[in-house]
Amino acid sequence: MNSPITLDALKVLEAIERKKSFAAAAESLFRVPSAVSYTVNKLEEDLGVPLFDRTKRKAELTPIGKMVVEQGRLILNATEELTHLVKQSASGWEVELRIGIDSILEFDPIYDLIKKFHIDHPWIDIKVREEVFGGTWDALAAERCDLVIGAAGLSHNKSFQTHAIGNIAFVFAVAKDHPLCNEPQPLAAEIIKQYPSVVVADSSQLLEARSAGLLDGQSRITVPTFRKKIELQQGGGGVGYLPVHRIQTELQTGQLVALPVELEDWRKLDLHIAWRKDNEGKALAWFVEELKAMQESCFLMF
Repeated sequence: MNSPITLDALKVLEAIERKKSFAAAAESLFRVPSAVSYTVNKLEEDLGVPLFDRTKRKAELTPIGKMVVEQGRLILNATEELTHLVKQSASGWEVELRIGIDSILEFDPIYDLIKKFHIDHPWIDIKVREEVFGGTWDALAAERCDLVIGAAGLSHNKSFQTHAIGNIAFVFAVAKDHPLCNEPQPLAAEIIKQYPSVVVADSSQLLEARSAGLLDGQSRITVPTFRKKIELQQGGGGVGYLPVHRIQTELQTGQLVALPVELEDWRKLDLHIAWRKDNEGKALAWFVEELKAMQESCFLMF
């Protein structure tokens, strides 16, 4: 069934309510007053209810009329947004961009970049999700994300394009009053294994989950993010490697202590941004270029 409430009728009602008179509404719509009156009268006739109280000197909506205008504004705004999105998509700009950020990084610099982007492109939705370790590559492979930031190592997937953003240094760190602080240094693996290692859970859903810095036979405590790992180790709940740039304050204040170990199996992790080669979206290209322009020191502030 065709509704008598058309977009044109909603525009007329909205203009009358906003301008408070039929004549002023007609002027704002570049129409003659009789055309505006005809639209309103026809709509009232088709609906079978009055939309304006004609006992008043000025155009005043009835309660039903107010309801129609309020809901109509939502429809008009949605129509305007849809029109913009269609034009935007036709010109190569995405309707939505999904960004995955590795938990090892701080998100604030990316949030600043999103704010900058939205100044000129407020119609594009940005979705940010947190991934861990291999989860960044997994998110790209499973198409959960269009762009990932902080992907560790390299992927052998030839459909990905990557760009190195630097590397992150790690230290073996424990709480200031942890028993390991009193052990002979560098710490032997057999001594370290007496205490649980705090591990951040790999967020991979399709690819095989990865881990690093674990010793054979060592128990583990698994947490969802690097922030939780730092908090747990600072509280003495476990041990393990931590990214230096994330614990500068804790090291300086002595809340965490970096200890040397006998077997330094890994100390640095190479990080990349990555995206699919076949994705030619302009929003993606904008973020890639901005991220490439950022200095490595900025990434290490994450």
